Amino acid sequence: MQPDDLVCYCYHVPLRKLLHFARRERPQRASRMSQCLGAGTGCGWCIPFLEKIAADPDGCRLISESPDDYAARRRAYILEKRPKNTFAAADADPASAPEAPVPAPPPSPGAAPASPDGQV
Repeated sequence: MQPDDLVCYCYHVPLRKLLHFARRERPQRASRMSQCLGAGTGCGWCIPFLEKIAADPDGCRLISESPDDYAARRRAYILEKRPKNTFAAADADPASAPEAPVPAPPPSPGAAPASPDGQV
């Protein structure tokens, strides 16, 4: 593949943009690559490639297959309806995790306990 060939077909993100993003931002987590025009947030096909780019943006070589072969493998991935690729669990971004529920404050001293239906 050449630098202007697409890596993320869902959001039309070329290899060149991903490499520049990774070199400029130096993402500590591969999931941060999705900040580059949404790459990896569609079908998930490109996530393994995003992980490689994020791991070593300076040493990353061009993907060694033709754009047509890459596109054909993506089509097969979509048609097979495999489980969607996701970023590694160790890469989970705490900033994107849902917030934990906030516990209710303890009752004030002398307050009547609430009944099971929530009424006092």
